[in-house]
Amino acid sequence: MYSSDIFLRQLAKLGEGLGLGANARIDLFEKLPVPFGLVRYGVAPDHPSIKFIASALEKTLDNPNIHLYCDVEFGKDVTLDDLLERYDAVLFATGAIKDKPLNLPGADYDGVYGAAKFVEWYDGYPTGVREWPLQAEEVAVIGGGNVAMDVARELMRNADDLKARTDIPDNVYEGIKRNKAKTLHLFIRRGVAQAKFSVQELREMEKLPGVQLIIDEDDFDLDDETIEEAGKDKLTRQMVEELFAIREMAEDMEDDGDVDFEGNPADRKYYIHFNSAPTEVLGEDGKVCGIRVERTETSANGRMTRTGEFTDYPVQAVYHAIGYKPESVPGIAYDEQGAHLANANGDGRITVDAADGEIRERLYATGWAKRGPVGLIGSTKSDALMIVTAMLEDLAKNKEDGRLAPDRDPESIDRLLAERGVRPIDFAGWKRVDAYERAEGAKEGREHKKVIEPDEFRRLAHGE
Repeated sequence: MYSSDIFLRQLAKLGEGLGLGANARIDLFEKLPVPFGLVRYGVAPDHPSIKFIASALEKTLDNPNIHLYCDVEFGKDVTLDDLLERYDAVLFATGAIKDKPLNLPGADYDGVYGAAKFVEWYDGYPTGVREWPLQAEEVAVIGGGNVAMDVARELMRNADDLKARTDIPDNVYEGIKRNKAKTLHLFIRRGVAQAKFSVQELREMEKLPGVQLIIDEDDFDLDDETIEEAGKDKLTRQMVEELFAIREMAEDMEDDGDVDFEGNPADRKYYIHFNSAPTEVLGEDGKVCGIRVERTETSANGRMTRTGEFTDYPVQAVYHAIGYKPESVPGIAYDEQGAHLANANGDGRITVDAADGEIRERLYATGWAKRGPVGLIGSTKSDALMIVTAMLEDLAKNKEDGRLAPDRDPESIDRLLAERGVRPIDFAGWKRVDAYERAEGAKEGREHKKVIEPDEFRRLAHGE
């Protein structure tokens, strides 16, 4: 959606000078029955401030030049040939929803979970599972980024507190209410100065009711070179400063008799282990019973070395948040090494294959589909501007006002979908779903309450 908005803005500003005109029609195809992708289904439910981005994106969808086609799956309902027949350019912004595999001995034991699947559950992904096993009293989370922090926080979160301030559906509330986790270990391979947490994530971790934070003092014994290196980057410096504040908070929690941030008795313990690299998931009778972790050392430039010192922790569940992997797209080459769609030098122009830089005309990628699963939601804006610039340059090379598609009838796609029995959900349909979610949330004093079942989405969207 960022790309669509920026394309229309740039076209209005530059189009006449490029010989392209000042307007264009953009059709957005989405596999799910509702829009907003990562904002709706990849952000932790207790991040409502980030979810307000959806309000801004709605303004984009309200543009009469942008047409939304939800519940239309590329490769099944429409093909690449269908699109190239009807559109002058095709842009893939397909994101990343699959976990990178955990390549450790024991990763196949019952009780090992990828973060992506857990996020799907607590965010009510339309095709996600509806029940989640939360019987483990001792839990490990592997990862040094924001997703790992989200997973750990939701596993430690009080169900009533979560329900009061979020849009979680009933099945998630009931699941978290039954959660038996009392001890959580977060393992981060590198040191304090190399963590990839945002300051916002850290501050949310600090304020978990009923949770005592516990850290290892040795992790905060940073040498002068490491401190100097961390100070060169503003965000890193802020993160390190916040982590040192958390260290002091954890010390106070312990000194005051194992309490939470408000001084109330804590019934859950949250251990944060830096310089700790898991090496094996331990099991018994096919189920997780522990995790083996090797102590590491991290240099000022982030280089990690192993020490050969191992510790076993008793846990009954292991969650790994070590990165996402974008899915391949039918008819588009995939760069396995970079974990993204094959494109020319990262500029977003789709190539014949990962090894060959030959450009495939009129095909583009943006966001995680272009560069792999790195960066936050805001990073997609810079990507969008880059790819829009490339698209306008390419379209301007054509002498017919940028028109390259053989079929120029804007209603052609609607006829094609109707012939195939596909019923897209448009922006008006989404607004009906949104109105229902707001009404259901208001009954419980909440802003929203998520609809999660695909058939219910369709019924509401089509006004049935």
